[in-house]
Formats: sequence, C-alpha cells, structure tokens
Amino acid sequence: MRVMVLVKATADSESGIMPSTELLEAMGRYNEELAEAGILLSGEGLHPSASGKRVAFDGSDRRVTDGPFQATSELVAGFWVWKVRNMAEAVEWA
Repeated sequence: MRVMVLVKATADSESGIMPSTELLEAMGRYNEELAEAGILLSGEGLHPSASGKRVAFDGSDRRVTDGPFQATSELVAGFWVWKVRNMAEAVEWA
C-alpha cells in the first residue's frame, strides 16, 4: 500500500528559514534508510505558502487566493510517499 506522510509547516518553514545542518543531515540519513529498505517512493520539501495559491471550485466558477496563508497548523512544508505492507509498518517508520 502507498501512504503519504505530511510534514507540517512551522513559523520557521513559512519564513523560509532552512533547518539546521544537523537536522538536514539527520533527514538525509533517514531518507537513505527509507530508500535502502525500498520504502521511499518520493519526497520533498515545499515552498512557503507566500509563493502559493489556493483554488476554490464552485461548479464552473473558480476563485484564486494568493498566499501567504495564516493558519500555519494547516499548512504542509513537505511530504514523503512510501510503499509499505500496511499501516502498522508506516507507523513503525514514522
């Protein structure tokens, strides 16, 4: 089964502040482990919401709203797509 693991945005990620060197190295090691185990299908970080847009659909009407978006707790800063046997394995890796 495929699962998507979402990395929630923070005030720092929304400000464009990169993680520390130590954290980037740890994430790199973790990604290597996922890849070696055959789990990692894809994953990457996303731009802050200031460079994003939201498109709302209402029948044939579209409404476009420019970022940034205020509700940081509802924003995504990155993601992984994993191929796992079941949800229990996904939770184990998480």
